[in-house]
Amino acid sequence: MPGSPYTDLDRPPLDARGLRRALVTPEGLWTRLDLRAETGSTNADAAEAASAGEPEGLVVVAERQTAGRGRRGRTWESPPRAGIAASVLLRPGVPVPERGWPGVPAAAYGWLPLLAGVALAETVTRIAELPESLPVGLKWPNDLLLGDAKGAGILAEALPAGGVGEPPAIVLGIGLNVTLRADELPTNPTGLAATSLRLVGAAVFDRDPLLRALLRGLADWYGRWRTAGGDVELSGLRAAYLRHSATIGQRVRVLLPGGDELVGSVSTVDPEGRLVVSAADGEHRVAAGDVLHLRGQ
Repeated sequence: MPGSPYTDLDRPPLDARGLRRALVTPEGLWTRLDLRAETGSTNADAAEAASAGEPEGLVVVAERQTAGRGRRGRTWESPPRAGIAASVLLRPGVPVPERGWPGVPAAAYGWLPLLAGVALAETVTRIAELPESLPVGLKWPNDLLLGDAKGAGILAEALPAGGVGEPPAIVLGIGLNVTLRADELPTNPTGLAATSLRLVGAAVFDRDPLLRALLRGLADWYGRWRTAGGDVELSGLRAAYLRHSATIGQRVRVLLPGGDELVGSVSTVDPEGRLVVSAADGEHRVAAGDVLHLRGQ
């Protein structure tokens, strides 16, 4: 049947009812799961809901995304049911007394994409049954590496506050390549090759358990971070990120937002989430930029 989600048996549709039953619970973080057959951008959809007053905990998932958002205004299109395209709405500045969550200061929000990266790396490592020899790591600030290629990207967007004194909301988007074939992979403008779970030899690429585990992991790490008031040391988030980092210890070229470049070796990610790079002219702390690993250089 033309247009049926069952025409490609390797790419069955997500089970919306099962996902809601597993994830949207009174005691959990997720309050509503909106599964769309197709959309331009799940981040844009979540941002629209936020502007209309949607509370924290919305999850927007698309079977096909035609104008997904990336860093620096980049866009991409994903084939139907070939990956996970999900965005969540968070309001970390709003205290939640019944959970013991104080409001997190806006200065700590830069850790949210790194938090999502930890949840994603843990999910893929635990669920996908990857080859034992395949390294899984996080390239600062927002890429999941499967071997030397990009398997997923993360984008956090702060939304304007709705009123005076109201903290901004955050939309956190995650795109994971699951069953994309070689001829379907996106082109990365920084030159980093893309891949998918299927292409690297995963034994499991059922999107339902992957999405459930990802959202549960994200909720768990977000809860730890919120309980600690955004303290990445107390919550254990920084230690977890450093364990998964594929960038620490690498010689890198950083393309800075103003057009300048920085070349040096990465020693750590500091408590503010900045990349610490030792260059010829001294130590630099980088809050934003595109990172290229200079392997063998």
